[in-house]
Amino acid sequence: MSSLSQIIRHTAQIHGDRVATRLGGRSRTWREIQDRVSRLASGLQGLGIEEGDRVAVLALNSDRYFEFYFGVSWAGAVYVPVNNRLAPAEFVHWLNDSGSKAVFVDDNYVAAIAEIRDRLETLQHFVYMGDGDSPDGYLAFEDLVKFSAPVKASGRAGDDMAGLFYTGGTTGKSKGVMLSHRNHSYNVLQALPYFDVSADDVFLHSAPMFHLADGFFCLMAATLGCRNVILPAFEPTRVLQTMQNEGITTALLVPTMINMVVNQPDIDSYDLSSLRHLIYGASPMPEAVILKAMEVIPHAELTQAYGQTEASPVITVMGPEYHTTTGPKAGKLKGAGRAIAGIDLAILDDDGNELPAGEVGEVCIMGDNVMLGYWNLPDITAETLRDGWLHTGDGGRLDEDGMLYIVDRVKDMIVSGGENVYSAETEQAIYQHPAVAECAVIGIPHESWGEQVHAIVVLKAGESVTEQELIDHCKTLIAGYKCPKSIQFRDEPLPLSGAGKILKKDLRAPFWENRDRNVS
Repeated sequence: MSSLSQIIRHTAQIHGDRVATRLGGRSRTWREIQDRVSRLASGLQGLGIEEGDRVAVLALNSDRYFEFYFGVSWAGAVYVPVNNRLAPAEFVHWLNDSGSKAVFVDDNYVAAIAEIRDRLETLQHFVYMGDGDSPDGYLAFEDLVKFSAPVKASGRAGDDMAGLFYTGGTTGKSKGVMLSHRNHSYNVLQALPYFDVSADDVFLHSAPMFHLADGFFCLMAATLGCRNVILPAFEPTRVLQTMQNEGITTALLVPTMINMVVNQPDIDSYDLSSLRHLIYGASPMPEAVILKAMEVIPHAELTQAYGQTEASPVITVMGPEYHTTTGPKAGKLKGAGRAIAGIDLAILDDDGNELPAGEVGEVCIMGDNVMLGYWNLPDITAETLRDGWLHTGDGGRLDEDGMLYIVDRVKDMIVSGGENVYSAETEQAIYQHPAVAECAVIGIPHESWGEQVHAIVVLKAGESVTEQELIDHCKTLIAGYKCPKSIQFRDEPLPLSGAGKILKKDLRAPFWENRDRNVS
């Protein structure tokens, strides 16, 4: 399949009467999805949206969000999912930089759009995704569908751009990642053999749909013809209730979400017997959280998918067989998986030389899933796509079996007294203390060492541990220079991006204000 519309046509043809989406009490079949997607595309074309035009969405998860992806693609336009956790000024950047001609908005963000509307340079149409009456100046999503005749899918496919996914802004100014129809469809077909899923599975969408991790989940479900149960946003109790009531078999959660779910005090009161697959990715999962998940949901198989937006996004997969503490495959829980088919993965040094197994360098890949480039940023594109390789910005190593271990984001590496400290390794040690609920390790200024290893920790309710006790705990697991030299305890949760990643940039900011070095 080289176009996203082809995915919908194929699935509607062979699974037309199966339920495709469920939101609350509303269900739609795959045949209905195809009809609505075609009509939505027709409505967009009637507004003057042409092939290659950008169409944005700013909303919480919904069945209409699911239809948005495929309707925009069917029309031949390019979808632009906007991170709904951003500040209004950042909405302005994403919408203006992308040159979006239309934006789809739900009730949660109508006020935000009103606040910035006079600063939006290219938007001509505003589409309301809610269930009530449309606000002034908005067209209704349902009217676009109801009053538009079905239209033939656009011929855009292959290397034509399908989506513009902005990086989250957690490591600097957001960049628009251009992904083609081929990038999307190829990556789904690459990764499918590594997930034990079929048309009979029931997928839960609680991770944000603006993020490519769940975007990929939508495409995988559509390719297979699975049922998609959609929650507007992640909330641990709501997730557990939905897993029980909807017979969820497959869920995608980021590690911070899994940590919250498995540590719910009443998790044993929910019937999670239907859950067969728990897929995680987007950031490293502490080994302690993996073990906790294996303990409280023992019948659910865990699968890790590592990747990034620029790779559409899946690069490696670590299957259930490695989520074990016994047998010949034990000892791999800190890994990120092995490269999926169709990807050439290598660890390169600063000069572009391939490093042998065991040595740490930058994770680099080649494959048809690699992005077209960054939107309107040719210099940064050339820097990232060098000599045929996508330079991921992640530091990692391979073992003799081809298992990838991510040691840190290259920019997150702490250089203390001439030693390289990878914050992920220190975090793994801290998480093994039973009192710790959340932690983040950052480098803070030190007059003699350059940077000092500093941990910010949130404890579990009712637990206590001193700074020195936690440092001593780490010293039993990792080298002394890798251990935190200082620890800050806080009561409130750590700041998260819309995709559920800990915002280390925000945690670093107070320490590096007015300093020459500001790791981002």
